[in-house]
Amino acid sequence: MQKTLSKAARGRAVMVWDAPTRLFHWLLVALIVVSWITGDSGGDALRYHFWSGYAILTLVLFRIAWGFVGGAHARFASFVRGWAGARAHLRALRRPGPSDELGHNAIGGWMIVAMLAVLLVQTTTGLFADDDIVTTGPLGDLVSGATRSRLTTIHKYNFELIEILAAIHIAAVLAYLVIKRDNLIGAMITGRKRIAAGAGDRALDAARAHPALAAAVLAGAAAAVAGIVGLLPYLAR
Repeated sequence: MQKTLSKAARGRAVMVWDAPTRLFHWLLVALIVVSWITGDSGGDALRYHFWSGYAILTLVLFRIAWGFVGGAHARFASFVRGWAGARAHLRALRRPGPSDELGHNAIGGWMIVAMLAVLLVQTTTGLFADDDIVTTGPLGDLVSGATRSRLTTIHKYNFELIEILAAIHIAAVLAYLVIKRDNLIGAMITGRKRIAAGAGDRALDAARAHPALAAAVLAGAAAAVAGIVGLLPYLAR
């Protein structure tokens, strides 16, 4: 039976994830589920599938921008690291107790980049997708039938890649819970993450983010998607 960790080994909880990052995460989870259900249902549900796709594209554009101007640990510069960092994290993962990673670890950072990339592919190809019956994406008429067919195929198989990445992400979260006794799900709800004792002094202010800045970035992302979906087809006529 595994020994109970000492108070020092359990570490302490500090505020790490800013509110916009947490809202992005859970809204994205919900919208991916909606897109999955409505995409499989077909028919009238495809209308909601497109709306969900527009919302996901808005969130992805927001998160990319937030990766440069958001809270300290939401920024790509804080978690996109090289192979040496990934190997160090794998070694640390085998040890029980919280790590001294204040934000995303090196492997988790690349998972985020990969997920944003495949979601960007998924949503942009969906703008051109054609179900060969009555439904075509808002930009479908801007390309040839052959191009539309290729993009639809990419849209279909890319979702399987999203499912694989999501499964890996869930497995990693469970591994952290079992091996490290670190509840990352709770951390993404409350913003507070348990880290090794003494490692969090510089993290105390990391979750502070300006609500007005987040709102402005989100509004910009929504305006960009609205322009792509509504204005671009009109200008192309």
